Amino acid sequence: MECGDHFWTLDETRETCGEPPCDEYSFIDNPGFDEDFDLGEMREAFLSFFEERGHERIDPYPVAANRWREDVLLTQASIYDFQPLVTSGETPPPANPLAVSQPCIRMQDIDNVGVTGRHTMAFEMMAHHAFNAREDAEGEYAYEGEVYWKEETVAYAMELFEALGADPEEVTLIEDPWVGGGNAGPAFEVIYRGAELATLVFMQFEQDPDGDYEMKDGNTYSPMDTYIVDTGYGLERWTWVSQGTPTVYEAVYPEMIEFLTDNAGIDHTPDEEAIVHQAAKLAGRMDIDEAEDVEAARDDIAAEIGVETDRLRELVEPLESIYAIADHSRTLSYMLGDGIVPSNVGTGYLARMVLRRTKRLVDEVGVDAPMDELVDMQAERLGYENRDTIRDIVRTEVEKYRETLDRGHRRVEQLAEEYADSGEAIPTAELVELYDSHGIQAETVEEIAADRGVEVETPEDFYSLVAERHEDAESAGSDEETDAEERLAELPDTEKLYYDDQTRTEFEAVVLDVLEREDGYDVVLDQTMFYPEGGGQPADHGTLATDETTVDVTDVQIRNGVVLHRTDTDPGTGDFVRGQVDGGRRRRLMAHHTATHIVVHAAREVLGEHIRQAGAQKGTDSARIDVRHYQPVSREEVKEIERVANDIVTDNAAVTQEWPDRHEAEAEYGFDLYQGGIPAGEQIRLIHVEDDVQACGGTHVSRTGEVGAIKIRSTERIQDGVVRFTFSAGEAAIEASQETEDALYAAAAAFDVDPADVPETAERFFAEWKERGKEIEQLQAELAEVRASGGSAGEEVDLDGTTAVIQRVDGEMDELRATANAISEDGSVAVVGSGLDGAQFVVAAPEGTGVDAGAVVSDLAERVGGGGGGPPDFAQGGGPDGDALEPALEAAPDVLRQVASTSDT
Repeated sequence: MECGDHFWTLDETRETCGEPPCDEYSFIDNPGFDEDFDLGEMREAFLSFFEERGHERIDPYPVAANRWREDVLLTQASIYDFQPLVTSGETPPPANPLAVSQPCIRMQDIDNVGVTGRHTMAFEMMAHHAFNAREDAEGEYAYEGEVYWKEETVAYAMELFEALGADPEEVTLIEDPWVGGGNAGPAFEVIYRGAELATLVFMQFEQDPDGDYEMKDGNTYSPMDTYIVDTGYGLERWTWVSQGTPTVYEAVYPEMIEFLTDNAGIDHTPDEEAIVHQAAKLAGRMDIDEAEDVEAARDDIAAEIGVETDRLRELVEPLESIYAIADHSRTLSYMLGDGIVPSNVGTGYLARMVLRRTKRLVDEVGVDAPMDELVDMQAERLGYENRDTIRDIVRTEVEKYRETLDRGHRRVEQLAEEYADSGEAIPTAELVELYDSHGIQAETVEEIAADRGVEVETPEDFYSLVAERHEDAESAGSDEETDAEERLAELPDTEKLYYDDQTRTEFEAVVLDVLEREDGYDVVLDQTMFYPEGGGQPADHGTLATDETTVDVTDVQIRNGVVLHRTDTDPGTGDFVRGQVDGGRRRRLMAHHTATHIVVHAAREVLGEHIRQAGAQKGTDSARIDVRHYQPVSREEVKEIERVANDIVTDNAAVTQEWPDRHEAEAEYGFDLYQGGIPAGEQIRLIHVEDDVQACGGTHVSRTGEVGAIKIRSTERIQDGVVRFTFSAGEAAIEASQETEDALYAAAAAFDVDPADVPETAERFFAEWKERGKEIEQLQAELAEVRASGGSAGEEVDLDGTTAVIQRVDGEMDELRATANAISEDGSVAVVGSGLDGAQFVVAAPEGTGVDAGAVVSDLAERVGGGGGGPPDFAQGGGPDGDALEPALEAAPDVLRQVASTSDT
């Protein structure tokens, strides 16, 4: 088969590109290198090779790319480590050239995992990078000159193959231009014995709507002043080729594959082993991204091997599940090990999706081992130290999944019935929504739908489609007016005096420009003490004064380094002004900002190292911090967090700032620096509060004692996987405590007891109230039984042998429901009406009566100007027109007969 791709080769006789489906895997049972390597040995061989050739080895970044960039969620390639700040030339790389082995996760490969024999959702991308800048751009970027480019990059690849014992003539380079992350360039896919082992990308274009080069994604691009060598060598693929195992999974997860197959009772005869082995060599045809029809591809493989497709499926599908379980467990280890907490948004959503899919596969294939044990096997191999937390998260998530399935099962049954009535298949959009809203997987929907004879449109890349909904992080920022942007671009960056002395509130400055807005003016100064809104800290307020006027500053924003002071009056361009910051407001904001750092640090001390900020907002009276956590926070934990936080306050430790090189800061403190956002620039501002270190642009007190007391006012789970702490500091903490005391004293006065006795008294009153409620319910039930047995007047209507009782009971809805239930328990249809509040109806229809209670209520409620409905056995509704109640009840016999007649037809 010839695909038509252009490729390069040293073998003049070669006619195909070397990649499936044009060629098969020829390294299986025929290892491609002189030695067998495991993952660690292959990683070291690669990194050492490039170190010997002038590259500096650097440590890998986390798999959660949103720790250092805001436009993506997961690390999908080593180049993600350097986008956008390094690739744009804004900051230098940590080394140049460099080599790294970067853990990655590609959710789009999830449906291929286990099936093709080569796809792993979690993998390490070994890479070497060189960052170049054009000579005519000297001095404009954080690096300059050319390190090396295309010829050297290809030469390195061929040298590496030869160093490991490969024949260069067996290597092919397929031309396939690359696009990603807003950049593009020419690229080679490097193929050896059927396996794609490397991709060599030459990033030299950036996305530009006015660009001259249109790439395969349909966007146009222009050349960059910086141009980058971006390579990727798949560690798992290289290890696999060195061993020649049937699939990549036996090479990467040998111990876990053995454990899972034994546990699931998968034991093949020699003949069956031979079939599986032959199929593995052809499994590359099963790629959902390339095969026109995956099942047709399986038919072709079965025919080529000489077995029935069903027999082949019977043998390989359990193994495909085993392979996926091993891979997904590794993926979860990376995610949870790097501190991702499962939730319904962002990286947390993706982690939850992988976990639930893994749980389904475990149950289907019959693996009798707890999920947390399987994930821990991989976490131990990867060397994570937070394994107890990982296991705890997995156990918690498995229990949540069980609860979700119980709730969602009814929704699936209802949906299946709806499509059974229409005769249509349940569409893909419904499947994705079911998973997104209820966590119900497509396979579960298929099982329930099959019981009702309903087909389901499940695409082969279902999980990839689900992931796409959540994989792109939203980029922050909004467009300014064009004319304002142009004027701001011509202005120098505002000198930020508030970093020099955060307690100072007076300053002098020159007005550089005034921009008129619909709701006032934006005043630009050459320097300022006003802190602009950012990092969850509100803007400073105050005044700007000239000799002729004083204007109020009501908001402060920063745009590309220029600080804008919002005023209601134009103070005059070029004038000299005296600025006065509202000192009381500044002090409160500073206290709450420093307290936020302290509370997050205390939460990590108490709840675990996985605690990370998910959002924050500081104020003058209180502040809030949202953190990622997988369980509700108990009252005892809140008290302990508060104790740890106030211990830091009473230590009166210095709060210091420094401006280190960002790479040095990341190397020393990790990416947890970026709790409150990701700053740009070669140097970043760090705030030290005892052991807590964060990149932060806000204003802070000079010592923790200046924060005053910290009082946690409340905690709440604002969404699954995110807990919000609301707290007050300093004067605001005292005010918050007084508010709580005021409420307690008011309650004590109402109960006529001492404040200390309020909890016991409230509990006693509540218990008595509940008991009285039960007594009322019992009396209502007894009264309903009396009415149902004829103790109260009601009209009886014969409906073809079934008795219907129509009764007016001017009571609350609970009383109407009790009466209707009592009547229906005797086998009669109940129609109960009340005129207590407008007109209300309850209808109960025992099974087999032929009466649809929902239809009856809908008709009656319409007669009183309202609406209602419900299932066929019990429904309620009503309307505002109480005068129409009696006519509606008089019409009830005819309504019942009409509904029963319609049901019969």
